[in-house]
Amino acid sequence: MGTASTMACLIETLGLSLPMSATAPATHADRRRIAESSGKRATEMAIVGSPRPGDLITPASVRNASIVLQAIGGSTNGLIHLTAIAARSGVPLDLSAFDQLGREIPVLLNLKPSGAHYMEHFHYSGGLPALLRELAPLLDTSAPTVSGRPLADSITHAEATHNQDVIRTLAAPLKPEGAIAILHGNLAPRGAVIKHSAASPSLLRHTGRAVVFDSVQDMAARIDLPDLDVAPDDILVLRNTGPKGAPGMPEAGYLPIPLRLARQGVKDMVRISDARMSGTAFGTIVLHITPESAIGGPLAIVQTGDLISMDVEARRIDLLIDDADLSARLAACQATNASSISSVRQIPTRGYARLFEDHILQADQGCDFDFLQR
Repeated sequence: MGTASTMACLIETLGLSLPMSATAPATHADRRRIAESSGKRATEMAIVGSPRPGDLITPASVRNASIVLQAIGGSTNGLIHLTAIAARSGVPLDLSAFDQLGREIPVLLNLKPSGAHYMEHFHYSGGLPALLRELAPLLDTSAPTVSGRPLADSITHAEATHNQDVIRTLAAPLKPEGAIAILHGNLAPRGAVIKHSAASPSLLRHTGRAVVFDSVQDMAARIDLPDLDVAPDDILVLRNTGPKGAPGMPEAGYLPIPLRLARQGVKDMVRISDARMSGTAFGTIVLHITPESAIGGPLAIVQTGDLISMDVEARRIDLLIDDADLSARLAACQATNASSISSVRQIPTRGYARLFEDHILQADQGCDFDFLQR
């Protein structure tokens, strides 16, 4: 369930692609059939001029897609993309509401990294329509789709498969809660995400000492040093990897386990950053910390040796320093008007790079240009 597969499922749920489009393997005959059907439907739409994207991207369809994102163990990238898609149609995606859905919607899809199987097995088990059938009591099945028929029609025609382990039921889910949780706290005032369905349960409530890397380059240079001061209970912190800081918010959040710890058999650690990561990645990893460090977010003031507390059940992530020290550090950071590597990050003066610098939004707003949101 990588980012591409996640988005294919969300697009089909939003009604923007035909049923079974999300899961057909590239070399499967179904892919050719779906391509031909899609071309035929696109021609019909061009002639009549509808439905338009704005007819399909509605509060109801966005909520449906949010439910599916939680239920499939979807990529954390999917949340950014869905937020941006919704905002371009004037539909706000509230992170608190999304998190509440995560408490109510279990993970039903037994796919890696949350489970055991692969996308092709999902397809052979009935694809997204079969999953939607299990979720139907929670969905608005009257939502329109590009086929010209409501989502309920796709569910009605879903293939019935038996004795399979890929699509679980609401009564017997893979995980009791949804894939993604939204964390808040003094380290992430506007939120951060964790795919706790693919994390180590023993680390979901954890306090550890911060080991800070100021950039991807800094991390690459030091992470495998034999004398790196790091222990298994520490929390790896990577900053300046957000939308502006990198720039471009790369998939750098999947920090490697330091070599000296990997040789000791350490498989997972708490890792936090303002970056993204692949939907295929496993681990206890907090991402999309907002506001990002490069614009003076609290991640910019974390120092190696500070204690950080994370409690996923309580939806908290906090830097354990007193309020006075926190305020003083933030004031000092704002006085320099940048992050800890401001001397390295050059602010562009013209062209597309300057447009990006001036108008790109933060992760909680979809990392889109502000002037493209309705």
